Amino acid sequence: MTERPAQRTPNRQLAALIAEAGFSNAGLARRVDQLGLEHGLDLRYDKTSVTRWLRGQQPRGTTPALIAEVFTRRLGRRLTAQDLGLDACAPVYAGLEFAGSPEEAVDIVSGLWRKDSGSHAELRKIAFTPAGLVVPSRDWLIGKPDERVARGEQPPRVPAQGRAVVPRQRSQTERAPDQRVTGGDIAALRSVGELFRSLDDKYGGGPARQALVRYLEHECEPMLRGTYGEQTGRRLFAAAADLTRLAGWTSYDIAAHGLAQRYFVQALRLSQAAGDRAYGAYVLITMSRQAVYLGHGREAVQLARVAQQGAGSHAPPTVQALLHAVEARGHGVLGEVRACTASLVRAERALETAKQGDEVPYWARFFDEAQLADECGHCHRDLQQYRAAAQHAERALQLRPAAQAPSRLFCRVDLACARLGLGELDQACRLAAEAAGQAAEMRSVRAVEYVRDFERRLEPYKDAAAVRTYRDKVAAALG
Repeated sequence: MTERPAQRTPNRQLAALIAEAGFSNAGLARRVDQLGLEHGLDLRYDKTSVTRWLRGQQPRGTTPALIAEVFTRRLGRRLTAQDLGLDACAPVYAGLEFAGSPEEAVDIVSGLWRKDSGSHAELRKIAFTPAGLVVPSRDWLIGKPDERVARGEQPPRVPAQGRAVVPRQRSQTERAPDQRVTGGDIAALRSVGELFRSLDDKYGGGPARQALVRYLEHECEPMLRGTYGEQTGRRLFAAAADLTRLAGWTSYDIAAHGLAQRYFVQALRLSQAAGDRAYGAYVLITMSRQAVYLGHGREAVQLARVAQQGAGSHAPPTVQALLHAVEARGHGVLGEVRACTASLVRAERALETAKQGDEVPYWARFFDEAQLADECGHCHRDLQQYRAAAQHAERALQLRPAAQAPSRLFCRVDLACARLGLGELDQACRLAAEAAGQAAEMRSVRAVEYVRDFERRLEPYKDAAAVRTYRDKVAAALG
């Protein structure tokens, strides 16, 4: 890769960070190349390249941002290219920043909505990075609350840290950015959230995802840039956090994991501006679920524990049960039997203490006996405790209403995996074939992936008649 002509001043900032991180020149070059691969970049740096950087040459393109991210992962604190004595460039990890102020948070998240609405195919290719979970969850846990979110009549504001807010043309039906936000506006945001949540419950996230993102861009952003007092502003940020988390969840459902991660981080920051600590814990739990799905068990456990610490001991029993159950899922992925069992026991005890009439946040009301049985089934499956997995999965299926089609599909695949683990091949194939038929009716990449995962488990039995029949059915359903 062509470099700029050498500068005369050695890069002492980069040298100091290399020493702090304990990298060799070759080790740093290798990590930059590996990180580039996550973003589809074929980089060919070596120890000589790093020597040139130390002498003052500036790497081109997005490489400064990649180098900064390598050090961020190693040292556990967010570093920019400038911190390394390198030229500033467009951040590779835009959207993972935990904004320093509500105004900056609006700039970051609205930029994400706008890009997703206009060119979502490109954003869907962004890689998920486990290291991108560390700084936001830490800053949420120990950061100071926002003292003020109210927004009055003000002159045009310069975006934080040089981020350009690109004006766009509005139709006559769209609200002006400085228009006063009312209680009715916030009620509309909440209603839209309920609508998209119900669509996700019935059909998965795919069908309505893009409409949700456009709504955020065209309706929610002008409200956030509008005029509002302190109380209304907190409620507005809370509604925006909920819709942004839902945009992340629907992105997760279509396997756009890097994009989903960015939505979750921004939803976490918006929840801080709202002053809603409990909802922030729920966002972290959502992030933990994504980490479980992608096989990052250690990060999943850490996120669940940060959520527990942030929510505090006075959270309603249903919320506590949810937090412990999701931690158990992380332990299950790691194969940690004792820790997983202990977390499940805490979840069960918490749910047992829940009483009818308890004040439970709307986002936690889904967590009931059926959901706990589902979580237990997943955990026992991951721990290869197949008899217990089958029992819990069957109970979850019995308790779940037919309207919750995606949840029933995932549960049916878990039951199929448990039956396969018990040697009941015919029954396992029958259950999975039913799930494949359901997956064909949804626009959910996650649902198809569940079915494909079961299919991979069938490889040792590929010559059995039941497996051949199953594969014919799946091919007809999913292609």
